[in-house]
Amino acid sequence: MEKEEINPQETQSVQLAGQIERITYTNAESGYTVLRLRVKGRPELVTAVGSIALPAVGEELFMVGGWQYHPKFGEQFRIDTCRTSAPSTKSGIEKYLASGLIKGVGPSMAEKIVARFGSDTLSVLDNEPERLAEIPGIGGKKIESIQKSWMEQREIRDLMIFLQKYGIGTGYAVRVFKQYGSASLEVLTENPYRLAIDIFGIGFVSADKIASSMGFAKESHLRIRAGVLHVMSQFVSEGHIYVPIEELSEKAAEILSVSVELAEKGVEDARLAEELITEWYKDEDGEDDCAVYLPAFHYAEANSAKNLLKLMSAPFNGQYVNPDIAIPWVQEELKIELAEQQKEALKTAVSSQVMVITGGPGTGKTTLIRAILKIREARGYTVMLAAPTGRAAKRMTEATGHEAKTIHRMLEYVGRGGMSGDFMRDETNPLACDLLIVDEASMIDQILLHHLLKAIPKGASLILVGDVNQLPSVGPGNVLKDIIDSGVCPTVSLNEIFRQARESRIVVNAHKINAGEMPDFDEDYASGLKDFYFIQQEDPDKALEVIKSLVTDRIPKSFGFDPMDGIQVLTPMHRGSVGTMKLNAELQKVLNTAQGAKLQRLGRVLQEGDKVMQIKNNYDKDVYNGDIGTIFRIDGEEMKLIVKMDNGLVSYDFAESDELVHAYAVSIHKSQGSEYPAVVIPILTQHYVMLQRNLLYTGITRGKKLVVIVGTKKALAIAVKNDKTRRRWTRLSARLSAGK
Repeated sequence: MEKEEINPQETQSVQLAGQIERITYTNAESGYTVLRLRVKGRPELVTAVGSIALPAVGEELFMVGGWQYHPKFGEQFRIDTCRTSAPSTKSGIEKYLASGLIKGVGPSMAEKIVARFGSDTLSVLDNEPERLAEIPGIGGKKIESIQKSWMEQREIRDLMIFLQKYGIGTGYAVRVFKQYGSASLEVLTENPYRLAIDIFGIGFVSADKIASSMGFAKESHLRIRAGVLHVMSQFVSEGHIYVPIEELSEKAAEILSVSVELAEKGVEDARLAEELITEWYKDEDGEDDCAVYLPAFHYAEANSAKNLLKLMSAPFNGQYVNPDIAIPWVQEELKIELAEQQKEALKTAVSSQVMVITGGPGTGKTTLIRAILKIREARGYTVMLAAPTGRAAKRMTEATGHEAKTIHRMLEYVGRGGMSGDFMRDETNPLACDLLIVDEASMIDQILLHHLLKAIPKGASLILVGDVNQLPSVGPGNVLKDIIDSGVCPTVSLNEIFRQARESRIVVNAHKINAGEMPDFDEDYASGLKDFYFIQQEDPDKALEVIKSLVTDRIPKSFGFDPMDGIQVLTPMHRGSVGTMKLNAELQKVLNTAQGAKLQRLGRVLQEGDKVMQIKNNYDKDVYNGDIGTIFRIDGEEMKLIVKMDNGLVSYDFAESDELVHAYAVSIHKSQGSEYPAVVIPILTQHYVMLQRNLLYTGITRGKKLVVIVGTKKALAIAVKNDKTRRRWTRLSARLSAGK
């Protein structure tokens, strides 16, 4: 529901008091609420609209505002300011408790509590919560949970009111409280810039707005230091491991509207506070330059180089394998015929501590993995298989017949609360294997590589398999490319497409695009069902309608793919007519028509049956950036959202729902490591800034059985010709080449 135009009556501010009977609408982000109130002396319920922090049915509301007329809904009271108080009547208290205010207390429990304590109920909750034991069916744990929830909601409400004063949506209050607890107001008053660093989704701009309102000067050292860290985080979110100090200072100065000298001072302040690390290096021109790192990334990069070099220099742990005997044997065992490139790769694999195998679709990477497995296990090796994502690990298991795990699961990750945690496998507790093979290695970011290398036991071998022409990892770094570019590691590139793969237009076109050539198209469906199509459409709005028709009707009818599970829309951009935001809004309307429970939060409506994607690694829940699932249930009483993921049902508190976005359409970047039966990809000239060869190549290779491109050949040509990938500032390759 959105605010509509109204005709205000020119009246002076008036006061109005009433009890909340019903909450018609509330926007968790802005706090904008539509209420129905019972007002003394008025026979009909009164509608009131305005911004209110955490309203609850049964509460008494004291408002200052004015009457206005809405053309559709009639007379309303406009709330300018208000304060709430707990209800004083038994019926009001019961409604109040039954409203979902306290986790685990629904209408039935509320009735029992009020029946026992009457008008003293709220006093009991405040001062004598142990008396809840007088009610049959309420045990110690339940009392503890009710008491905690009761206290938290009071503290959260105070926090909401504080944030609302500065234009921060009430939906963020729960996350702030989760971070700082009862010290929230104290922390924010002392340094509001903490919000930008500690709270996902608020950002520097909002924190700066609060700070400015509180009287913090533009040149405040707290502001500039926080601004520098904000800019640094922006660069990291774009995939960079470090930033040259000049680039960082200039960007920070621009965003903060201060001098470059002050920004440089902010960098130095952050370095002295150990929030940043600086390191001198030689740039491409041989000139001295200074790299600025967030500490975790400096440590990860430096140690990854050290551990990889250490692994490579260790004595080879394998028994001698005669390739002239082993290759014919494995071909006979697996009933396969290896190509010459594969044979060379196999020779390298059985004689190297570390190697990289790279190649596009249809070049036989999986067949090669199976052959290596067969030879090594025949010699008594303990072999482990891993991949960065659950879907990639599942595909690896199916293709090899050997169990593969996600890297996180293999390293036995244990969460410490949401976004952080520890790997149980490391140098003190290494993996129990002689050989580790990791697939989809282009998806490994710098932090994950660091933890992976730490856990490889002394003397074990490592084989990284992937497609270096794919987009780099979603997380910071360009690991696979850096290792290959360093030249220190044996690398085999597979580029021969196997006969069976050549029958797939998807595979053939992927290789053509990678070579800088335009793809071939099946121009019409009448020629028989093929696997690669192009639909010409220049107008973005009309392209949107074509995509909707393809997903809901044309592809399911012609190919039998399920619109939800079998078809995935992939797009280069987030904004615009065919960006993820617009596509998701439109596809949600046509694909999820069920009338399931809904949750409105942070400007989005999540509904039972929605296709959603996890956008942050959450190790506690064993769900990761890019995982896709379906909303199974929304539980208003427990304030939980249950999502069906590949690994089973995953529970989210309502406050954690910002970790999920709709996934009817996802960005090509987010699709890495996944495969879908069918993909639909808009490629238009409005995507100009994102039209790159590796992006198009990545999108097309996500489609297993069908690829449909909607757009213009001009846009396609731009993407195919543009092989200048966005540079990521990393120094892994340089560190490896330098031997440190």
